[in-house]
Amino acid sequence: MSIAPARRAAYRILLDVERGTADLPQAMAKARADLEDGRDQALAAHIAIGTLRRRAALDYLIERFARRSIAALDPEVLTILRLSAYQLVHLNRIPVSAAVNEGVDLVRAARKKSAAGFANAVLRALAGQRDALPLPGRPPDNVEGEDRTRALLDYFSITLSHPRWLVARWLSRHGEAATEAWLRFNDEEAPLTLRANLLKISVEDLAARLAEHGVTTMRTKYSPHGLIVTGGNPIRTPLERDGLFVVQDEASQLVGMALPVKEGDRVLDACAAPGGKTTGIAMAMHDRGLIVASDVRARRVALLEQTVRRSGARSIRLAQADFTRPAPVQPVFNAVLLDAPCSGLGTLRRDPDIKWRRREEDLAVLAATELQMLQHAAEAVRPGGVLLYATCSSEPDENEEVAARFLDGRADFHAGNLERAPSGDAGPALPLPVIDAAGHLRTYPPAHGLEAFFAALFVRDTAAGAM
Repeated sequence: MSIAPARRAAYRILLDVERGTADLPQAMAKARADLEDGRDQALAAHIAIGTLRRRAALDYLIERFARRSIAALDPEVLTILRLSAYQLVHLNRIPVSAAVNEGVDLVRAARKKSAAGFANAVLRALAGQRDALPLPGRPPDNVEGEDRTRALLDYFSITLSHPRWLVARWLSRHGEAATEAWLRFNDEEAPLTLRANLLKISVEDLAARLAEHGVTTMRTKYSPHGLIVTGGNPIRTPLERDGLFVVQDEASQLVGMALPVKEGDRVLDACAAPGGKTTGIAMAMHDRGLIVASDVRARRVALLEQTVRRSGARSIRLAQADFTRPAPVQPVFNAVLLDAPCSGLGTLRRDPDIKWRRREEDLAVLAATELQMLQHAAEAVRPGGVLLYATCSSEPDENEEVAARFLDGRADFHAGNLERAPSGDAGPALPLPVIDAAGHLRTYPPAHGLEAFFAALFVRDTAAGAM
């Protein structure tokens, strides 16, 4: 039995994610280590990510052609049917016979020989209708009221493949057109985005150096420091090893820019790994001052250390700290960043596994932890200093509601406005289109074409002492 290495690797990635033994980045890193050919690595990643993006639609089709619930299928068989169905529906360059036959061979290799005939029948039935898939369509305009809402939820959650509870939230807040645009954004392939390390090179010179290695780029729309890769692989160039750039999403770059800092400041980055924002802050300070960058686990601190070392920044000191508990810090920092661990629901284009791991009931638990961390990080802010709270969540439970609850419990802080510096005498550090009416940073996929990030600024009163 001959199974292409990329398909074997995609199967292992998806099974690890399904079993909960790894998240998608961890599973992909593990699989890449076993693949020598870069083309196999790319195909395995494409199949795994695509399968996760389209999982709800694939499950609907599998149930339709299998005539049984996916809950009745073994995890191994279901995973193989999903990845094979994805290839049949979305990868037209792969022959039908290859997708079907290797899917059946994978079932046998997974020691599920009794299911081989079943898998063959399901995949061949699906292949026969792949040009006219029986998926829910968008309801016509003459369908109204509750019938329209139900039909939209079917179309959005099944055909566009997102959790029904999340779709219902977005539909209620943003309406039909914006919700559909957001879902389609999440189902697209995310570009590779870089931030130039201005401590070593300008954006223009980085683009030129990358071009010398066959890597083509274009400038990011909102971040003045970013490049979007349009061709080639910058990770395989010596420029990455030399620390001339970091891979960093554009919305994440904007969060780092939102922290008001200047040369000579003392700054705390409380949840710093992998270090993109930390090194961006050092860049904004021209590497003059002190930045304490911490994270909770030794493995993440080690990852942070690698990023800092490659950047060449000398103003950064590393620490291991857990801000879910009172941290051993004093109110001596001019600026503190808490980029809190969150649901990640704003990054579904890049991390589609999150769609299927999160539940609506998770939000209250996460928000409580985020508020606790914010309260502890606040103790490090000196009077007159600033605290920036950030998430990569789309949901107000983790964003505005946490910010409001924090201010309700802190008489010594007031809301800042990211349109202007706390002193009020400087122009915006951020492009105005990404600042909302409340003065928060908010990147919104339908409007900005970026992942959904949020940041709120707080200013500690000049006369305040520790609570």
